[in-house]
Amino acid sequence: MKTLYLPLKKEWYEMIESGRKTEEYREIKPYWASRLFFCFGMPCIDGNFPQLACSYCEIFALRRFGAVRFSYGYTKRAMTFECKGITIGKGNPAWGAPENEDVFIIKLGERL
Repeated sequence: MKTLYLPLKKEWYEMIESGRKTEEYREIKPYWASRLFFCFGMPCIDGNFPQLACSYCEIFALRRFGAVRFSYGYTKRAMTFECKGITIGKGNPAWGAPENEDVFIIKLGERL
C-alpha cells in the first residue's frame, strides 16, 4: 500500500483530526501533478499542467495511494487516513480550496 505524505497547517490538521474536513486540496501545478500522476509509468514532469495535457504522451494515470499520512507541519504529530481517491474539481472554500479554481481533491476515508 503506497502512502501519500502531506504536511498541514494547524487549522486544516485539526479540522481533519476532528472529522469536520473529509478531503484535502492541492493546486494544479507541475509539482503536484508530478507527485499524483504517471506518464508511461514514470512521474510526469511536462509542466503543461494548467491545461492537464502532456505533450509527451497525452496519457495520464493517477498514482494509486492506499493511505494519506498527514503531519502537523513538520513535527512528529501525525495521523493516517484511507485514501478514497483523487479527482480534479472545485473544492470547498471553507476547507481551504481557492474560489472558482479547479484543484486536486484527495478524498479521505476511515482513519487508520
